[in-house]
Amino acid sequence: MKKITSGIKFKNFFPQKKNLYLTNYLTKLINQPNEVINSLKKDYKDSYSSKEIKKFKSMELFNVIGMGGSSLGAHAIYSFLNKNIRKKFLFYKNLQSNFKNKKSKKAINLIISKSGNTDETIVNSNVLIQKKDKNIFITENSNNYLRALAAKLKSEIIDHNNYIGGRYSVLSEVGMLPAELMGLNPKNFRQLNSLIKNKVFLENLINNVSAIHKLYKRKKYNSIILNYDESSKDLFEWYRQLVAESLGKKGKGILPIISNVPKDNHSVMQLFLDGFKNNFFTFFFVKNSSSLRINNTSILTAKKYLKNKSLEQIIFAQKNATEKVFYTKQISFRSFEIIQKNEKSLGELFCFFILETILLGKLLKVNPYDQPSVELIKKETKKNLIF
Repeated sequence: MKKITSGIKFKNFFPQKKNLYLTNYLTKLINQPNEVINSLKKDYKDSYSSKEIKKFKSMELFNVIGMGGSSLGAHAIYSFLNKNIRKKFLFYKNLQSNFKNKKSKKAINLIISKSGNTDETIVNSNVLIQKKDKNIFITENSNNYLRALAAKLKSEIIDHNNYIGGRYSVLSEVGMLPAELMGLNPKNFRQLNSLIKNKVFLENLINNVSAIHKLYKRKKYNSIILNYDESSKDLFEWYRQLVAESLGKKGKGILPIISNVPKDNHSVMQLFLDGFKNNFFTFFFVKNSSSLRINNTSILTAKKYLKNKSLEQIIFAQKNATEKVFYTKQISFRSFEIIQKNEKSLGELFCFFILETILLGKLLKVNPYDQPSVELIKKETKKNLIF
């Protein structure tokens, strides 16, 4: 595996010839005005100041209310870096008939919706917000429902950048304001400035995108994440929306599927190994030097090879064994190993996946920034509720 940054090792699917077309497009993408790309850079100007939210930083409990990209990025940050966060965040990112986690303690409600008219966010806010609650609304500066509600409640209003869609907003105020309330530093996440000077990172990104496009042309449409890290589940929920919503257009697209391993070795792995062949795979492993160790006194002779092992060593051995079997069976895969788990490495992953998705959009000839068909469901839902 090749070390592409100080915190990430990466192994690509298979070697590719240099792709000057993609290289030139990436250079153009990074250097031309683009709000999404701008949000990945250190000089991005958030629409809030640390001073504005200072009064909320002493709170210990936060409710994040938002759908899709309005909350998935913040949830990924919270789960991935949870050991460094001393505050509690609850995420309300779906409609449910009964709120098991409905708050009883004093909390700050953080309500996020770009349009300000997302029905699910409005409904959840209506259920969760109580009198005398302190609320922060992040929504675009337009005449929308949530902005009007925020004004009525005399709540804090933060402008959502109009030109950054939800799934791309993780390093804008949508993800960085919650991160700052978690006690993290937004500047540490925005790594694009250093990444564009990193030839190894850029070469691997281009190589990777070329390989995925080649696999796609071979009718391998399912991107299956073999995730060996519990704390990364929400990162791949974010990745799933990013890829599916950005590329699923004009009869094209890549379907992201999250498989949590080694648990799934005992359910779907047989299918992955010997079933249909329209999949490609991503192995994802995070080093954890503080993982629990086997209690040697309780291990019987038949399993003596487990003695003196940590859970991390056992999981890593399973990952390497699975990669070897995939290689033997000629199943296409790439592999990430996170060797430093911090804001910087997570920011690098966000940058990698965002750039990868935009470049794939270019090769597939689809607009990676819109989601036109989702609007049809919103219109039909409104009709059903009216009539």
